[in-house]
Amino acid sequence: MENTLKVVIPMAGLGTRLRPLTWSKPKQLVSVAGKPVLDHVLNMLSTLPDPDNVELINIVGYLGDQIEDHMRKCYPNIKSHFVLQEDPRGQSHAIYLARQHLTGPMMVVFADTLIETDLSNLANEKSDAIAWVKHVPDPRRFGVAVVDQNDQVTKLIEKPKETSSNLAVVGFYYFRSSEDLISAIEDQMQQDVQLKGEYFLVDAINIMLEKGISMRTEKVEVWLDAGTPDALLETNRYLLENGHSNSQEASERSGVVINPPVFVHPTAELENCVIGPYTSIGSGARVYSSIVRNSILEDEAQVRDVILERSLIGRRSQIQRRAGSVNAGDNTVVSL
Repeated sequence: MENTLKVVIPMAGLGTRLRPLTWSKPKQLVSVAGKPVLDHVLNMLSTLPDPDNVELINIVGYLGDQIEDHMRKCYPNIKSHFVLQEDPRGQSHAIYLARQHLTGPMMVVFADTLIETDLSNLANEKSDAIAWVKHVPDPRRFGVAVVDQNDQVTKLIEKPKETSSNLAVVGFYYFRSSEDLISAIEDQMQQDVQLKGEYFLVDAINIMLEKGISMRTEKVEVWLDAGTPDALLETNRYLLENGHSNSQEASERSGVVINPPVFVHPTAELENCVIGPYTSIGSGARVYSSIVRNSILEDEAQVRDVILERSLIGRRSQIQRRAGSVNAGDNTVVSL
């Protein structure tokens, strides 16, 4: 790919479905399988033909300074721009705010969904655009791609009422010309094509399709969601089962029973406890005299004398003498 690939990551949402974890941090920095959701998103780009020739355009909003700090600290070698979307008016609006950074080929990657895909052939792509999709039994709560007999996209429909197409769009797109997308968004805004005050990207893409661009689909088998507590735990479970656990290393600790798969950060302290299965424990966390299953403990969380199942424990939170499921945001104290 000769031109620098621009990757737009809209991240200005409030993450309301993940509260209380997102009262104090953006949902992209919530931890799953040992690292923030954003890190998993960026890892999806590792198969690009030229991963070093990428510019990130991060669309941030509430608490966006934390995303900027994280990127500068953990990814200092990636050229990154940060665009503030103070008044979230939808996906197209977010991309339009970044127009000064957009020339040539681009991708749009929504940062609360994770997929498994191979991007290595993008350099040889013949189509003007690609929408990544997954077959789903009931597509009515998603956007869907309608395709013709040549597998070319003819239209995208947001939350269709009928189910003639079950190809759900997963929030991952490629466009050969970012200028064409920006032009379509301008048309969309001029025509005021929106839903409940938000400009959806599918409507801008439909304008591009009406103008004659060629768009194909790329099917994925794995599509993970990190937008709700239940989805986060399911994603944690899948990632631990598929290469993100360090169960063997964790099982070498004394005084600890490990039921794989788990991820335990090397700096976490464990004493007299049973961990797992499907449990992630962050850096500096401390677990004493406890059983923790199917849960995520973020950095520096402390639990003592607990039996936790399907729990999310935020950074620096302290949970003592509890049993069951606990959903605690950062810096929370829960004790009998």
